[in-house]
Amino acid sequence: MDKLNIYEIKGIIAAALLEDVGSGDITTQLTISEDIEIQAELIAMEDGIIAGLELAAMTFTFDSPGNVGFCPLIKEGERVGCDQVFAKVQGSAQAILRTERVALNFLQWLSGIATLTARYVTAIKGYPVKIYDTRKTTPSLRMLEKYGVRVGGGYNHRFGLYDGILIKENHIRSAGGIKETVKRAKAANMEIEVETETLDEVREAVSTGVDIIMLDNMDTAVMKEAVDIIRKGEGKRILIEASGGINLENILDVAATGVDRISIGEITHSPRILDISMEVRTPDMDIVSC
Repeated sequence: MDKLNIYEIKGIIAAALLEDVGSGDITTQLTISEDIEIQAELIAMEDGIIAGLELAAMTFTFDSPGNVGFCPLIKEGERVGCDQVFAKVQGSAQAILRTERVALNFLQWLSGIATLTARYVTAIKGYPVKIYDTRKTTPSLRMLEKYGVRVGGGYNHRFGLYDGILIKENHIRSAGGIKETVKRAKAANMEIEVETETLDEVREAVSTGVDIIMLDNMDTAVMKEAVDIIRKGEGKRILIEASGGINLENILDVAATGVDRISIGEITHSPRILDISMEVRTPDMDIVSC
């Protein structure tokens, strides 16, 4: 699993801290002396997959790198149980309390994405199918959300309009049909994917020699027929992607149709955060060591 590019995420962390801290953490400044140091534990309040440890570490230490230390007790992408301590942070109380909420927001959000993605991956275990994300992401935060998908065992679709050709319904309508749209797209000498909604569109897409055919919002019976048409009519191996209306209740039926990919918008646009807490430990408490 690849890591986050720290140079790409520094700006995201800075913007998040500016939003939350603004001109200063008034409560902490008034109640906590600058010389006080603390130790705190990060605790999973439910089962799930942890993602974003490096992001949390960078957030806690963002403006006080020499005064705060972050120590993960598990590896990125590892599953945790309820009440499990999975990391600790120690050092300047002011710095830790000032960055706590933003660090936890990143962890909860990415861990929620990874956990939901892992549920989909587990649901189709045994089938040669891969789970892909979509571009249905939070504006300006796509890179982080797609990272969470990878941590959960999923795969990334296009990162943007610049790194892949996906001919959708509105392109087809605007350009005058699948054949004409594909003909124009081939000028880029890139992999081409075409979205189809009917069996007639599937047949037309096969005839153009595209690389990937998306079966959009089809019920599983029609989807299976579409897969048969593609497999029988292709002059080369065409990848088949299912998309639209797919959830944990019906994904097994979709996987059984013979598609190669299943793209799920939910894993980035509607995941539930993973409940994570930070608790400061006092001298009379047992402290988990690194």
